[in-house]
Amino acid sequence: MRNLFQPDDYQKDIYCYNAEYLRARGIRFLMCDIDNTLVTYDDPEPTERLRTWFAELTEAGIEVGFISNNTAERVELFNRSLGYIAYPDAHKPLTGTMKHFLSETAYKKEEIAHVGDQIFTDVCMAHACDLTALLLPPIKDKKTFFFRFKRLLEKPLLAYYLKKNKT
Repeated sequence: MRNLFQPDDYQKDIYCYNAEYLRARGIRFLMCDIDNTLVTYDDPEPTERLRTWFAELTEAGIEVGFISNNTAERVELFNRSLGYIAYPDAHKPLTGTMKHFLSETAYKKEEIAHVGDQIFTDVCMAHACDLTALLLPPIKDKKTFFFRFKRLLEKPLLAYYLKKNKT
């Protein structure tokens, strides 16, 4: 069993997870967190660069979806012009929403990856569902006590991953 708190890969930004990278690992569906993974909390819709990245994935035969702990209103606004499968109010790291998706998809677990910016929500949920967990640094983190505390707890886990995976 995978370590719930260790990502399978860590990159500097979402664009590192391009079609070539994903295809080489057998990924055919990329489930994405939205806030701080794809855009900041302040960006209501995808940027043009992000739209281009989505188009490149789609052209390469890689489907995209969203799973977010944010509200339905937020997720629907972000996804409005894209029309991808999207799950708001997911309560990650709980697995119910992702398991619902898995029960409805024809993709095998090894063909699905989840990308997010938080170890204790995104990585844990992905590994609890036996999916590939891709991690990114947050684009622009919230400065609340809760988020600062959570990032402090993540720091040694990320340091361990980076030390173990030096290239």
